[in-house]
Amino acid sequence: MAVYTELSKPFLKELSDDYALGRVTAASGITEGSVNSNYILETAKGKFLLRIDEVKSESELKREIDLLTFIRKHSFPCPHPMQDRMGRFYRAFNNKCVSLFRYQEGRVLPVEKIKLGHLETIGHALGELHVIGKAYKKGIDNRFSFERIADLYLSVRGRLPNYFRKICRTLDDEIEYLTRYLEGKLPKGVIHGDLFADNLLFRGERLTAVLDFEAACRGKYIFDIATAVNALCFVGGVYSLDRFRALLAGYESVRTLSLAEWDAFPNELRFSSLRFTVTRLHDFFLAPVDGRRRVDKDFGEFFDRLRVLRREREGGMEPLLMAMATGYDYRKYQKVKATERRQA
Repeated sequence: MAVYTELSKPFLKELSDDYALGRVTAASGITEGSVNSNYILETAKGKFLLRIDEVKSESELKREIDLLTFIRKHSFPCPHPMQDRMGRFYRAFNNKCVSLFRYQEGRVLPVEKIKLGHLETIGHALGELHVIGKAYKKGIDNRFSFERIADLYLSVRGRLPNYFRKICRTLDDEIEYLTRYLEGKLPKGVIHGDLFADNLLFRGERLTAVLDFEAACRGKYIFDIATAVNALCFVGGVYSLDRFRALLAGYESVRTLSLAEWDAFPNELRFSSLRFTVTRLHDFFLAPVDGRRRVDKDFGEFFDRLRVLRREREGGMEPLLMAMATGYDYRKYQKVKATERRQA
């Protein structure tokens, strides 16, 4: 989230009338984040979140709203897009799409403050999203497939400074490795794609909302889990086995991983680390440099993870590998498959 587009008073008055919000008493920009402009509106009818899409096209926004509407009908705790009096979910402002959401209570917890109970709850919610999404039949393009990330890396590689040569050698090698060993024939469906701590709202132990479905698409479930592990189970430069077990226990209370997914887990962790390393490098070196639009998220956070996963430095990889190698429960999986066949 960030603020790139300023709102005008006439536009706020128009919104207030069309959504029957009453008087808008304050419109506060949210400065954190990197993709869209976001404001908290305080009105006579309460608080609302206003989002200005700086990147997404109208068709992409339509798909996102359609997905959110679908999973909300299945009681998933996600953003609640609002309709105006004409039934519209968005409108144009300065040639950009603007949408309004109900404000959701809760607070973001720093990663180090997330406890094992929270992680189990997060894993359970991610499993629910994957199960609910099985019934969503509409296609959502994956902007972050391996092929697209590899192409994105090529586009930014030539723009990197000379002192990045050693980093480039590592990334070159990783691209070559994943080209040969990344498995494509794994269970797929609706995934969140960006399950970081700042996209989760809590009230005590209760998860009140999963935010930011910008990267949601049809993709591999195991990639989504791997991204959550990379985001939430890597603390102080080390993968935490206890955190990993809590997250996976919550997930498998809803959906059991297949043997093929457990086998693919290490490589999906590597791809997830590569994906965020590359996109952060791209956003910094190829983004506009007017001081407002340059995104300065540290690519090194995920490059460090990648080095641990490649066994180039210490960081708790061996216990994690052992947990993944012994995580498959054949009997449990057979029961799940039998249940799925009866429901089909």
